[in-house]
Amino acid sequence: MLVGTPNVGKSVIFNLLTGSYVTVSNYPGTTVEVTRGTAKYNQQIYEVIDTPGMYSLLPITEEERVTRTLLLQEKPDVVVHVVDAKNLERMLPLTLQLLEAGLPVILAVNMMDEADAIGRQIDLDKLSEILGIPVVGTAAALNRGIEQLKRAVIEYVRKRVA
Repeated sequence: MLVGTPNVGKSVIFNLLTGSYVTVSNYPGTTVEVTRGTAKYNQQIYEVIDTPGMYSLLPITEEERVTRTLLLQEKPDVVVHVVDAKNLERMLPLTLQLLEAGLPVILAVNMMDEADAIGRQIDLDKLSEILGIPVVGTAAALNRGIEQLKRAVIEYVRKRVA
């Protein structure tokens, strides 16, 4: 399940993971769209869910309420929190909320190319060490880091199931 604030590249990552296997539907009782698709990796099929943007697990908007409900009811094998590398500090509180809720989180630090362009350096290994979760750098618009993200998801799920 992909989560994150609006405009961080969740849908770009979703499209790169799923290709054309996409179903868009409104969440029951709302006009909020949830996109579901499938991804194939190493002969395995995975369901991928692109959720509406959210800033907090304490919902204010209908979109946030739907995403929170999906997270808590569907119990995903992994939650990929997509964040904007240029605004990392503003995005990490949601990462911490997801972890405090006991969700299995991988952090995808997206737009690394844009952060590099403004001279922003992010030590992904150190961030992973501090948070205690896998952290992957991506530039989804350039299709960079997507294979690493796939491998991180597969490895994380495999460890949790074992």
